[in-house]
Amino acid sequence: MPHSASAKKRNRQNLRNRERNRKTKSELKSHVRKVLAAIEAGDVPQAREALRIVASSADKAAAAHKIHRNKAARIKSRLSAKTLAASKGVVSGATATKAASPAAAKSSGAAKGKGKKSIAKKPKS
Repeated sequence: MPHSASAKKRNRQNLRNRERNRKTKSELKSHVRKVLAAIEAGDVPQAREALRIVASSADKAAAAHKIHRNKAARIKSRLSAKTLAASKGVVSGATATKAASPAAAKSSGAAKGKGKKSIAKKPKS
């Protein structure tokens, strides 16, 4: 427990700011879920509108230092790529790639270590 008056005030400020930060992050995550749900449903116009809202809220959170600016950029980039893929009718995600399955990873040469080049040292004469 804080003893001095300034420490007590700082504790109150920290609690208040923590609640604000949690609220902002929670709202951002909810907006992201709405975009993903629209993409899953195949509703591209709604996904684009939700993406616009996500981009705005992510930029605001980054400007207020509630999330890192690179995280905001990463969120916008990944969601816009998924939205674009959905608008083109391309299946997105790890399920579409062959290497994502465990059986494909076992049978691939890179997983067995065959993809590495061995560098043999020349013996000194």
